[in-house]
Amino acid sequence: MSGRLGKEGLVVEVMTGILLVAGVIMMLIAAVGLLRLPDPLCRAHAVAKAVSLGIALILMGTWVKLGDTGSGLKLALAILFQLGTIPVASHLLAQAAYHLEIPRWRQRPVARLMPDGTQDATTEAAGGRGRG
Repeated sequence: MSGRLGKEGLVVEVMTGILLVAGVIMMLIAAVGLLRLPDPLCRAHAVAKAVSLGIALILMGTWVKLGDTGSGLKLALAILFQLGTIPVASHLLAQAAYHLEIPRWRQRPVARLMPDGTQDATTEAAGGRGRG
């Protein structure tokens, strides 16, 4: 390697750097959200969004750097898989926190769902255990 990049090589390096740095920043935002947000529902929301975007950006940066079609297809499938599974996992964790009646931040009311899927007219403040 001569130490000098052509115009194409420089563009690839800059785009790769921008995508990787943006992805790492999103992952750091997710980590801060995980540590700073008060309850599991807030944490699940913040982490799912930031991690999905962060992983997608990092994989796109890798795709730009590698440049060939074979690895590009594999990375595109990995991106789609991550964008499909991270939000679902986050939703399942939030649903588990809801069913375990984990207290919410600032005693926000949690609407109760009836067995038939309708919403109960009365809502309990978070932190209250039991239904009666």
